[in-house]
Formats: sequence, C-alpha cells, structure tokens
Amino acid sequence: MSAVATNRFLKPELLARLGTLELVARTVVDGVITGLHRSPDFGFSQEFAEYRAYNEGDDLRFVDWNVYARADRMYVKRFRGETNLSVTLLLDVSASMGYGEPTSKLDQAKYLVASLAYLTRRQHDALGLVLFDDKVREYAVPSARPDSLSKVMGLLENSAVGQSTDVVDVLNDLQSTITKRGLLVLVSDLYTEPDALLSSLQSFVHAGHEVVLFHVLDDQELAPNVKKISALKSLESGNSVIVDPEYLRTEYQQRIQDHCEQLERSSAKSGADYVRITTGESLDNALVAYLQFRQRRSR
Repeated sequence: MSAVATNRFLKPELLARLGTLELVARTVVDGVITGLHRSPDFGFSQEFAEYRAYNEGDDLRFVDWNVYARADRMYVKRFRGETNLSVTLLLDVSASMGYGEPTSKLDQAKYLVASLAYLTRRQHDALGLVLFDDKVREYAVPSARPDSLSKVMGLLENSAVGQSTDVVDVLNDLQSTITKRGLLVLVSDLYTEPDALLSSLQSFVHAGHEVVLFHVLDDQELAPNVKKISALKSLESGNSVIVDPEYLRTEYQQRIQDHCEQLERSSAKSGADYVRITTGESLDNALVAYLQFRQRRSR
C-alpha cells in the first residue's frame, strides 16, 4: 500500500470549516482513498461482481430493476469489496472528551467516527452507533438501510459532552445488547484501568466480535505546556489539584506514556487493535490503520 497523499483538508482546524459532518466525512475518506493504490482488498471498488437474491433490509439502490422486470424477482448487485459486515461505532461523549483547543477530543472523535460511518456504508456494511458516557445515551442498531448513514450523522451532529465516563461498565452492559457478531470500533480517551478494559474486550472477542480501539488524546495531555505552579480542574469530578511544571515534564509524562503502553498491551492480549491519535493530527493515519485491520481480517 502506498503512503497517503497529504491532503490539506485532513487537518482538524480545517475540517471544522467544512460545516456538516457528512461533508467532513466525504472529504476525509475521498482524500485518503485518493492516496491509496486501487486494491479490491480494501473494498473500495464499485465494479460489478455478481448478483445475489434480495434480502429484507438491503439497500434498494442496488436492486437491478431490469432483472426484476424480466424475472419478477428481486436481485441485488454485488460489488467487489462487499463484505456484508455489521459495524458498530462506539463514541465516548463524556465530559473529559470536551477538553482541547481549538479542536476538542470530542470534535476529533466525531470527525473520525463520521468518516468511519461514511466508509462503512460505502463498503455496503451495516452501520450502527453507540453514544455513551457513564451509560449508553443513544443506540442506533446496525442497519444496511439507505437511511442508516443519515441517522448516524444526525446523532453525531446533535451529540454534546455528557457526564463522567465508565467505559468498562458500558462495555459490560452492551454485551447483552450487541449479540450479532461484527466489528466494534471504540473511540474514547480511555481513562480507565487497562486490566478491567482487557477483561471487557476479551468477552466481546470470545463472543466472535472483532474490535478496534481508537485512543483519542489532546497534545497537552501528552506533553503539558504549563509554565508555573497551577490549579488544574477535572472536567468530570470538578475537583482541583495543584501541579508543578517539573512534575508535568517528568513523572506525569512517564505515567501517561505507561498508561498508553498498558492499554496497547491489553488490547493486543484481548485480540483487539489499538490506534492512538491526537487532536492536532490529521485523520489519514487513523483511517489507514483501520483499513489495514480490515485487510488483515479479510485474509
């Protein structure tokens, strides 16, 4: 696979100027695809491959009405790259995701989730969405219906930062809700215990799901630019703590790096993929990582 060509629209601050999330998603995905060599492994080809019988819920846009007129039976055109996968996107909308300027973690996560949603429907997969903080706030069941993308985009557009987060409890609750095997994509700042997350992820993997984690952080969380002793306030608990710049430069940075590495190890142990992105970087690397995961899955 070739490197993705630099696209000036992929930077978060420029994406914010495009307006709707659907326009953002189209711009990001088309920019990434343009930079990739054409390959059926990634499911982007729109070339006709074969017919299959129509199933309830299939997108009517792909029904061959000429065949229907002749045979009085409905057939759907299949395209190279069609996978018929069920994809559920899980987005953390807790208060901590509201951190970051000029682009918050939630803004960056929305751009990513919208792009993944658009890509999912482009590949003819069933699309679902979960918005959560300390509990599930919205749940759109995976669907391949023509309106599934607009429904997900609408939920994303109207979502705002919520309360405190509890990723592990939410995942545990969803185990009885998301029963159809498919792909789960979790997008969160992952402020949770890695071992507890490992246990939750393993339950999904053992049930036959495939899991990808996108760990979204602000650049200031990784390398704080604090020049003097300051009081920092938690967005979720409201508690304040006095911090020293020297601590932030040394021990804190080591602790956040250890946390990220533990999350990556836990993901690997559970069989999930782990991708870390920040609010200041473009989304092309994240999408290519996702496509590489899908390519490995198809082999």
